[in-house]
Amino acid sequence: MRGILSLVKPVQYSSESVVNIVEKNRCCGCSACAQKCPKHCISMMEDQEGFLYPEVNAEICIDCGLCERVCPEMNQNEPVNPSLAFAAKAQDDTIRKSSSSGGIFSLLAESVIDKGGVVFGSALNERWEAEHIFVDDKKSLVRLRGSKYMQSVVGNTFSQAKDFLEKGRQVLYSGTPCQVAGLKKYLGRDYDNLLTVDVICHGVPSPKVWRLYLDELLRTKCGAGKNTVQSLDEIPGIQDISFRDKTDGWKKFGFSIRIADFKSAKNSVSQSVEEFRESFTENAFFRLFLENVILRPSCYDCPAKSGKSGSDITLGDFWGIEKLMPEFDDDGGCSLVLINSDKGKAYFPKKDVHYRQMNPSLPLNYNSSYFYSSRKPKYRAYLFRKIIKTRKLDSKSIIVFGNNICFKIVRRVMKLFHS
Repeated sequence: MRGILSLVKPVQYSSESVVNIVEKNRCCGCSACAQKCPKHCISMMEDQEGFLYPEVNAEICIDCGLCERVCPEMNQNEPVNPSLAFAAKAQDDTIRKSSSSGGIFSLLAESVIDKGGVVFGSALNERWEAEHIFVDDKKSLVRLRGSKYMQSVVGNTFSQAKDFLEKGRQVLYSGTPCQVAGLKKYLGRDYDNLLTVDVICHGVPSPKVWRLYLDELLRTKCGAGKNTVQSLDEIPGIQDISFRDKTDGWKKFGFSIRIADFKSAKNSVSQSVEEFRESFTENAFFRLFLENVILRPSCYDCPAKSGKSGSDITLGDFWGIEKLMPEFDDDGGCSLVLINSDKGKAYFPKKDVHYRQMNPSLPLNYNSSYFYSSRKPKYRAYLFRKIIKTRKLDSKSIIVFGNNICFKIVRRVMKLFHS
């Protein structure tokens, strides 16, 4: 606990002595420390912004230092340049349509399952929040497809993955770069039967703000919600939620939710299903996300950028494909696949996929999130407090969005004036 104690302060809860994170920008919430603790004295607890942080029962702690050694924030790797880059998209249009970009994750996952392996990834649970699970059949892969724009709860999946690895089963573990970095630190060594896949990450929004948004949406737009966020798990009418709806195209993706008529669902009567859809530029939750207002504090100084996660493969949207390779762009979704290791190269699915190889530096020119952390807005603390206090994502997000665009235009004009 020596390293963790450098970031925390003691707090009293009943008769137990607990320590809490103080420098929250130095904790990515990967939960490696909680899963590694031999005394199980570390719990991941939600703070006022909705992010999970370790709380340590100091009375049980034996000061073994294991939590310090597995922390990806305190033990950052050196950057790794990808050796290969591909523009790729699954030949199966059904897979690609239900995926965020080109559907390559599904093809990787299927190849692992074909070998009797298991696949870990983020899925929406019964409360429509993101949590890591594992699946070992292709039918269940649909739960892992598509982006979930909130921080996924890792739970004990690091220890589950280790159990499978020790038993000799093939394991694919996917997540954000900091989650993959946490897994690698937790395991402490490489496994030949482990394939790690991370994503080019803009940052992770608050699950609490997501709950507030969903509750407000259901009450005001769909007419289905109740007055409190805690009641969301009681709403039986939600059929599906997509954070990357491609109805209007991959580049104009939007948010969509399908929900049965609430009165009918409440009475278990199957009737009409209402669908609500907004583009990401119109959606209040997406605007706050893209303007970096509701990101985890550590996302403004990410410990796992530039290949520091140690993943075998990095996946992302191939932004810029229309300029680099317009003949390959059909606006149905294209994946950028970065190969970081020999193992990743061996697993690249050249079967059932359309792909083009190129120099990694070219696509990364259009994907700056691979290298750089999101910039922390000066108004973040104020807006976050306002959202939590009012329990609403109101038009302030639109004002913020507009102000930032105006600022960028003014800055460009000033540059031209002084050139």
